[in-house]
Amino acid sequence: MRKTAIAVTLALALALALAATTVAARTWTEEDFEHKSYLHRPLYVVMSTDPGQANSVVGEVLFHRAEPGDTFLDLARYYGLGANEMHEANPGINEWTPWLDDNGRAVERDVILPTQWVMPDVEPRGLVVNIPEMRIYYFHPTKKIEYGVPLSTFPVGLGRDEWKTPRGSFKVRGKTENPTWVLPASIRAERIKEKGWSETSIPPGPDNPLGKHRFELTMGAYAIHGTNIPWGVGMQVSHGCVRLYPEDVARLFPMVPVGTQGHFIYQPVKIGARGGKIYAEVHKDIYNYTPGLYREAVEVLNRRGWSQEVDYARLQRAIEEQSGIPMIVSREHINDDLEEEVIRLPSRRNRAASSAAGGARRYD
Repeated sequence: MRKTAIAVTLALALALALAATTVAARTWTEEDFEHKSYLHRPLYVVMSTDPGQANSVVGEVLFHRAEPGDTFLDLARYYGLGANEMHEANPGINEWTPWLDDNGRAVERDVILPTQWVMPDVEPRGLVVNIPEMRIYYFHPTKKIEYGVPLSTFPVGLGRDEWKTPRGSFKVRGKTENPTWVLPASIRAERIKEKGWSETSIPPGPDNPLGKHRFELTMGAYAIHGTNIPWGVGMQVSHGCVRLYPEDVARLFPMVPVGTQGHFIYQPVKIGARGGKIYAEVHKDIYNYTPGLYREAVEVLNRRGWSQEVDYARLQRAIEEQSGIPMIVSREHINDDLEEEVIRLPSRRNRAASSAAGGARRYD
């Protein structure tokens, strides 16, 4: 009953906010999310202990001018982000009405799109899921490593506190389209206790939480799969499995062959370099596994041999903010103000005439 009341309150608040402005609200559709191929161009990574040679920071931070009808959930999905990334990068902004101020008045506001990522501290090979970041990386096989390793990356949803996604290594042992979900005994018992649902399996279709694509792993009952609730990406909502947006897992599915190696890692602090500059990207320690984030950062810097090249006051600021946005922490590069690149989607009436998917741009 309490959850229902909260949902009704949120719906009423959003309806009132929409009514408070005379500007026509944007209406997001599934077609908008299907047509985001510009987000999936391969990025290229060069892992090196030489900051001048390394290219372990990819993408660019962008901005979006919020309009009526926008929510963090829609913007996150459209720009290839998780809900967690939008929240971390835009603290204090209402996720349901980002175009309104605290008094309900329409304002011109640019929300940050953290479409830039520091690579985890791993060998660039196979699948890597960084748990606190809630993001999966796929390093494509390549024989021309001197030109960089091709990379695709997507946001994911992971396990709740009582069903934590585990750390460990795995291989992809199988792939299934339109899978049937055979419920493990523990999950079935939970469903019976909480909801009175006693089914032993769920067939393919809109009620199947696995979505239309599943990677089976050599790691117990854990899997990487789609979802029938896309808004759970970037949240801790699963029983430990990895959930992707339907259009993202459909993109990843043909890329990854059976036998691919992978790792579940836990790195809330990532350190990388690009163009001779050293960056730190810090996320929330969602499972409370890393109480000393500053110590963790220093250990990574020491392993890379970069400890003498960092402004530690700036590193401390990145750790305190935990914005998920890569920040320059090099001593000789003290001005890392974001260059504002405002991304505007065309209005609904002009969208059909736009030759680009949604009219948005991405710079890698």
